[in-house]
Amino acid sequence: MDLRLLATVFGTVFLAELGDKTQVATLLFASRERSSLVTVFVAASLALVATTAIGVLAGAAIASYVQAKYLNYAAGVGFILIGAWTIWQA
Repeated sequence: MDLRLLATVFGTVFLAELGDKTQVATLLFASRERSSLVTVFVAASLALVATTAIGVLAGAAIASYVQAKYLNYAAGVGFILIGAWTIWQA
């Protein structure tokens, strides 16, 4: 296992998810008076694992047709567009 890659991916995803609407939704579910915190944790964890699996599988499939540097460019442009859209909406 590549520990550097592990730390990079963990740090990036962790920071990206902090304060994300997913975290806020999970917080709201956990704050309900009668909700089981274990159930909320397990459900949210499984949802994140499932969406991550889709991303990994899609990335692997796309990488077999497109060079990694072009995927990096596309991701960079996508993040810039999302950022610009977010600023525009504010």
